[in-house]
Amino acid sequence: MDDTEAFPGLSNPAKRALAGVGYTEPAQLDGVAASELLRLHGMGPKGIRVLRELLAERGLSLGD
Repeated sequence: MDDTEAFPGLSNPAKRALAGVGYTEPAQLDGVAASELLRLHGMGPKGIRVLRELLAERGLSLGD
C-alpha cells in the first residue's frame, strides 16, 4: 500500500512528512500525540483533522 492509499484526503506534503519519519499506515499513528505530528514540516491543523477522522473510522485515535 502506498501513502496515497494509506492516507486518503491528506495533502501530499503531509503524506511526505509522515513517510519521512516512518509512518506508512494509519494504525502506526494510534496514540501518537497530535502535537508531535504538528512539529513535522508539511503537517498542519487541517492534516491533523483529516488524520483524526481517518483514525476514528478505524477505531483508532491520536494521543493528546
